[in-house]
Amino acid sequence: MMINKYEGTTASQSEEAKTTTVSGTTESSQAKATKQFAQAAEVKTTGTDSKNSELATAKPVTESNPQKATKQLTQTAEVKTTSTDNKNSELATAKPVTESNPQKATEQLTQTAEVKTTGTDNNNSESAQSVDTNKQVQLSEEKEAPVEETPAQIEKVEVIQVGDQSCVQIKNKQVPLEKLVNFYITKKKERKRNRKAVFKRRQEQMLKPYQAELIALQSHLEKTNQKMIILFEGRDAAGKGGTIRRVIRYMNEKHYRVVALGKPTEEQKTQWFYQKYIQHFPTGGEIVLFDRSWYNRAMVEQVFGFCSQKEYDDFMNGVVDFEKDLTTQGITLVKLYFSVTKAEQARRFERRKTDPLRQWKLSEIDLQAQDRWDDFTNTKYTMIKQTHSHNAPWSIIRSNNKYLARREAMKVILNSVNYANRNKELDYALDPNIVISGAREIEIMDVQMNNSGKFIN
Repeated sequence: MMINKYEGTTASQSEEAKTTTVSGTTESSQAKATKQFAQAAEVKTTGTDSKNSELATAKPVTESNPQKATKQLTQTAEVKTTSTDNKNSELATAKPVTESNPQKATEQLTQTAEVKTTGTDNNNSESAQSVDTNKQVQLSEEKEAPVEETPAQIEKVEVIQVGDQSCVQIKNKQVPLEKLVNFYITKKKERKRNRKAVFKRRQEQMLKPYQAELIALQSHLEKTNQKMIILFEGRDAAGKGGTIRRVIRYMNEKHYRVVALGKPTEEQKTQWFYQKYIQHFPTGGEIVLFDRSWYNRAMVEQVFGFCSQKEYDDFMNGVVDFEKDLTTQGITLVKLYFSVTKAEQARRFERRKTDPLRQWKLSEIDLQAQDRWDDFTNTKYTMIKQTHSHNAPWSIIRSNNKYLARREAMKVILNSVNYANRNKELDYALDPNIVISGAREIEIMDVQMNNSGKFIN
């Protein structure tokens, strides 16, 4: 005969255990029946939580007395089942078996095992349901909880009429409305000036790496006894002077000179045209920066009639060879033309009229620059087209943005000499939107003339 063990997990297994147990009672020997009852009472009760499981196992019965066997079976059947949830734990205790009839005792033991198994499952399901219910209630309370909003404290302002003036009542004081408007405008302008000052300061800081490189360039020219000439040309208020000041700001003043010649004297008019410029040429290890140069004859003198047509033609025919001689003698020649739009030039002129620190820059020629705009454009086209050469090329600087014009002009100067101790981490590439070669500028102006019949720049 086979002896079955039963796990207290489902009701179907308990039914099978009951059938098997009853069939075992047909034996005639009470000792054998008692032994089988003891083995059938080995029931496992397994909970859903793996941490909280207990195994209740009946001790083997060897006594021949049926009443003693029945007591042992009754004590063994009292098994505790612990649930996974601490809040939902129940103690299932089997009823004492007092009947002397082994068959009835066996039925009671089977029913007790079923009760324990069912109770464990019910406890686990009730625990899960209670946890889900608690979570749902908590979430619903969080959603329905009202959000407390602090009302904004807004002070009421009343506009009243006092005589001929409109006033605002502020803290029991009557302030004229016109005064408040003027105060607001003044503060707004002040904030704008502060922001502009901070922005300009940041731009000046960004120029410092290139200014440091200009010092290294100057030191290289001094050690190698080389000479450099930089020409700054362009329209009035195009940014030539400001760029020169940024270029020389940290240089050793013993090894550079800035030359800005005025109207020629009567003596100079009788001299060779280049003579007044040659006397300012650099010596070994020196840099000379010309704020306007011999190209005055091709621009200002031609537009305003300060020179004859023959003098103009002689200059245009000989300037390329003159510059070729300079570069052949070992002078590094950098030619920069600063190009500004008509609207930007007009804005800068207006600022010079009202700014006491800039009024000295405004001359009669400057006042006529707007009216002679097209004349200057035509002479610019002719000058660049005939004087742009391989030995002395023109670099056109778009100078509406002063900061970018200054930075790119420094790059052009630094790229003109292969000096020692160059900072390799610095960006020396020219911005194609700011720096344009003379040849490219002529191509752009030719396209403008073909499309619209006039030059735009």
